[in-house]
Amino acid sequence: MGKTTAEKIFAAHLVDEPFSGTKVLRLDVVLCHEITTPIAIDDLIVRGKDRVFDATKIKAVIDHVTPSKDSKTATQAKILRDWARRQGIKDFFDVGANGVCHALFPEKGFIRPGNTVIMGDSHTCTHGAFGAFAAGVGTTDLEVGILKGVCAFREPRTIRVNVNGALPKGVYAKDVVLTLIGQIGVNGATDRVLEFRGSTIDAMTMESRMTLCNMAIEAGGTSGICMPDMTTVEYLWPFIQGEFTSKEAALADYQQWCSDADASYEQTIEIDAASLVPVATYNYKPDQVKPVTEFTDNKVDQIYLGSCTNGRLEDLRIAAQMLKGRKLAENVRGILSPATPKIYREAMKEGLIDIFLDAGFCVTNSTCGACLGMSNGVLADGEVCASTTNRNFNGRMGKGGMVHLMSPATAAATAIEGKIADPRKYL
Repeated sequence: MGKTTAEKIFAAHLVDEPFSGTKVLRLDVVLCHEITTPIAIDDLIVRGKDRVFDATKIKAVIDHVTPSKDSKTATQAKILRDWARRQGIKDFFDVGANGVCHALFPEKGFIRPGNTVIMGDSHTCTHGAFGAFAAGVGTTDLEVGILKGVCAFREPRTIRVNVNGALPKGVYAKDVVLTLIGQIGVNGATDRVLEFRGSTIDAMTMESRMTLCNMAIEAGGTSGICMPDMTTVEYLWPFIQGEFTSKEAALADYQQWCSDADASYEQTIEIDAASLVPVATYNYKPDQVKPVTEFTDNKVDQIYLGSCTNGRLEDLRIAAQMLKGRKLAENVRGILSPATPKIYREAMKEGLIDIFLDAGFCVTNSTCGACLGMSNGVLADGEVCASTTNRNFNGRMGKGGMVHLMSPATAAATAIEGKIADPRKYL
């Protein structure tokens, strides 16, 4: 019997199996940010274990509240900053060099096919787009990972999601994954790996694949995974060209991690891309999804473009194409947060930032702040935001606020009309 990508990665990284079905894996990459890591750092200090297993395999960033908004968030940043210096962690990205973690770390070439990756952040599943097993963990597991370079997981079970066909006009990766979550529910993939396959996925950019895998957790998934292919190699080539004689050689090596043709899946889900339409969430769960055409006069107060889901250059281009020569609707404010400084700079070179500014958007630095209601776009009680983020729980972006999740295209259309709108009329 063949193996899935997750099963192959588990087998290659297995260190111990203390209990049946519980696998202790060797870690290739441990990612850290200033919200969850300081707790682990402080506990390691108390225990007299202020050290790391391998400073070259730890990557750290200040991204959730940046620059710090008050003394408490400044303290969190200082703990991480001092620790990185103390431990000799070279890949530490402080204010000015930082960006949203799940956009910044792939952009730096830190994630490779076949890797095991953890972080104290639920959207670590994003990195599975590279054919890696990447999972968010709690503080205790993060602490062990930092100290020992291992982490325990349950035996992986995989749900295969086949998406085939060309995406219709106005439909993007965000619509694909929201539609999937709407079908299987927020518990539909709990303790499972979501493996994205099919011609639609093969045609996607790495940016779009990251959007898909990013939201695996919203269906309860431990990780999302895409098969490594030439698109993966092209994205990583600036970082790996010294390791391989050619792109074809890199592809041959990376494809060892692809699922076998006779691999066994717990479930297989089929999605016809041609049947998909632009969608958005309603109420307060990511699985409460419906076509944008079913929204009637749903007014919004704020548009938010950014996050580890849809703050990449591809996303900004899509929204800017629609916003060019247009203005934000009356009484609607718009916020754009390019996910990394590199994306920000490239957007400036392409004239995208001017388009957003001309439309009336506030353009902020790279930050996660608004997504979790901490800074740079927090909602007031009763306010509504059309957002390209990934989570719409009650109060997520501010106490008493409501978030409608959608693609950058749908967010741009909503910005123009001041209510949830169909992007297809602007494309």
